[in-house]
Amino acid sequence: MTRFRALALLPLMAVLSGCNLVVMSPSGDVASQQANLITISTLLMLLIIIPVMVLTVLFAWRYRQSNNTAQYDPDWDHSTQLELVIWAAPLLIIICLGALTWMATHLLDPYRPLDRIAAGRPVPADTKMLDVNVVALDWKWLFIYPEYGIATVNEVAAPVDRPIRFNITSSTVMNSFYIPALAGQIYAMAGMETKLHAVINEPGSYKGFSANYSGAGFSHMRFTFHGLAADGFDKWVADIKAGGGKLDRDGYLQLERPSENEPVRRYGAVDSGLFKAIVGMCVEPGKMCMHDMMAIDAKGGLGLAGIDNVMPLMHDKLSRRGTAVLGPVPVYVAGICSTEELTGRAVESSLGVLNAPADESPMSGPISGAGLPRSSITPISASAPAFGPRLTANP
Repeated sequence: MTRFRALALLPLMAVLSGCNLVVMSPSGDVASQQANLITISTLLMLLIIIPVMVLTVLFAWRYRQSNNTAQYDPDWDHSTQLELVIWAAPLLIIICLGALTWMATHLLDPYRPLDRIAAGRPVPADTKMLDVNVVALDWKWLFIYPEYGIATVNEVAAPVDRPIRFNITSSTVMNSFYIPALAGQIYAMAGMETKLHAVINEPGSYKGFSANYSGAGFSHMRFTFHGLAADGFDKWVADIKAGGGKLDRDGYLQLERPSENEPVRRYGAVDSGLFKAIVGMCVEPGKMCMHDMMAIDAKGGLGLAGIDNVMPLMHDKLSRRGTAVLGPVPVYVAGICSTEELTGRAVESSLGVLNAPADESPMSGPISGAGLPRSSITPISASAPAFGPRLTANP
């Protein structure tokens, strides 16, 4: 298939001989299958395009004004045979393209774990998938290896022929994670986690970048992907650990500030819960995570009394760090707890929500503060301590 693809694209390669055709000649199996899909789709469409272009030139030449030998039939208006050709050929091509697209959509689903590492080479049963957590920052990339407890900036590596699962998110605006030699692009969005399964089959260094405009430093939002042999990858991990340094939450809050042309950074240790906090948008100390907020909403929400406690969803990191020149100090739900009992219900401060005894409430598990008077909930500022009373009750 590789030779067939190269022959099919020979005219295009001749025109673009000065360009890097890594998309059509990748080093990863997923990207290779995508290149095959592009090639086959192009050839199917050329089955219509080329005859139309040839016939256009032929008709213009045959029926030119100076050609007195051409047949002249002003009363001709229909041909069943011609209609069959005109409609049947495109219809068959569309059916082929539809079937091909449907199969490729499922086989190349980025969320689908790999069942092969290359053509004719299924994934060995004892192969362990490599997890890489990816965070798109302004304007750099953070990579966290939860299995090894390390992190890097603008550099990522993986062993050859080992399946990789990228867990992708963003700290601010939407970006697009793209390594052309490895697989297709996948969007990175704040508060969400997308996935990409891929594998690299050839050792080497490959370029990666953001394929979605995200601001002033977008052009420099690039990184290097290293495909290494198994022992080379182990040495790469060992060197990072030996280099020391730890990426904790405070360090991440400084790292995520907008910057351009960032050099490669390596961290020999990383906070184990950092990536989950980034996805939950709760890296700041004491801030309630999105999944906790959604759990409260699932139980009915905080009602009108809780509106003052909720910080609007904002992606302006400078404002969220308390450096805004104008505007009020931002507030958000840091937790709901109390040292008092409310109408016989015990407050579980460690969870930050109210728990109701099973015999007093039809709801199971944590319940919200919905229905409490507005005066019973105190807005918590971004600078408020992480612990202490958050909820006061009026008897």
